[in-house]
Amino acid sequence: MKRSRAITGSAVLAMAGIATMATATTASAAPKAAYNGACGSGYSVVNSVPVTGKGTVYLTYSAKTGKNCVVTVRNSPGKRVYMYTYLTATDGSSDWVYDSGQYTSYAGPVYLPGKGICVDWGGAIESVSVSVSGSNCGRMAAGVVTHH
Repeated sequence: MKRSRAITGSAVLAMAGIATMATATTASAAPKAAYNGACGSGYSVVNSVPVTGKGTVYLTYSAKTGKNCVVTVRNSPGKRVYMYTYLTATDGSSDWVYDSGQYTSYAGPVYLPGKGICVDWGGAIESVSVSVSGSNCGRMAAGVVTHH
């Protein structure tokens, strides 16, 4: 069962606990794992970022609901591995929503009202994580990507 929970940002970062050396790029690399439609009907992919060698994190948006949704998808489903996905407002106006656990193919979906706000989002598969900060501020802004 997939669950979303709201927690503080520092707890999310502590839970990730997998930070290593980070490099900054932009969210423009082509994804390998296909978006699986987990966010539901009416959600379209507006941004994505690869989880190096493992999968892709997708940010989707529904104009009908005004919500963003994030899901982390593995390149190759298989045995259960640690996976994580999160979403929050860049300006701190919302709690973090996340899903984490041992999954075979994807983590999430997690949802947050996102009309006209910048969002921070990302995910992890096993020990590889990626974060995007300040993206999709009501437009197709790439944001800044950090790989861990």
